[in-house]
Amino acid sequence: MRPNLDEVDRTVRGIAGVWLVATAVSAARAGERTTALMTGIAGLGLLQNAATGVCGGGLLFGFSTASNESES
Repeated sequence: MRPNLDEVDRTVRGIAGVWLVATAVSAARAGERTTALMTGIAGLGLLQNAATGVCGGGLLFGFSTASNESES
């Protein structure tokens, strides 16, 4: 699959992913299992997007924030 995220988008998703995973760890330590599970899943999904540069929603709906310079 061709990446559909630019560097800024990947950076923002990475920061948000780390924040959500940290929130999940904090919620798990406080005994809030549902909050920990939901924020953990969301955070890991954003980290996967940041690592691969591919967003499944962007592929599904046909949009991309990546530059098209490599196609020329």
